[in-house]
Amino acid sequence: MTASNLGSRVTGWGFGVFTIGSIAWIALGLATGQPNLVWQNAILTALNLFGIWRWLGRQAGLEKGAGKAAEESSAAPGEDLFPVSLLGKGRLVTLDGDEVGSCVDAMAQCQSGRLAYLVASEGGVAGVGETLRRVDWKRAAVDGDRIRLRLDRATFASLPTLEKDRWPGR
Repeated sequence: MTASNLGSRVTGWGFGVFTIGSIAWIALGLATGQPNLVWQNAILTALNLFGIWRWLGRQAGLEKGAGKAAEESSAAPGEDLFPVSLLGKGRLVTLDGDEVGSCVDAMAQCQSGRLAYLVASEGGVAGVGETLRRVDWKRAAVDGDRIRLRLDRATFASLPTLEKDRWPGR
């Protein structure tokens, strides 16, 4: 739950499950006279409580603020805003409406701040067996919580693949 990157709520509740487990281990350590088990899980309980605060408190508030700003921008004159954090988890949808993967990162230009390209993940399970592809930003647009690609499934599949540790510098 904590490693799945499914949002602040799922991650926060994952820390809640960990907290229950560490409290149970403390009880077992006290019942069986194992002080090392008690101390270890007391520290883990403190870390888990911090995780709950971080994900169900702070991060949930930040996501709410970003969502509200994006919503308000659609009613204001000028171009709509979107939370950049979406680029690390947004689902990619083609012109045909097919989901072809998810965005795992993006590269931006240092001086202008403009996005150069997205790194798309396709297939695989938890990163194992996935294929990474470069999608030029001019071929993408944010649409709510998704990233709409200005290409079809076949064109997406023909994009060059990237190695996990070697992305283009331009």
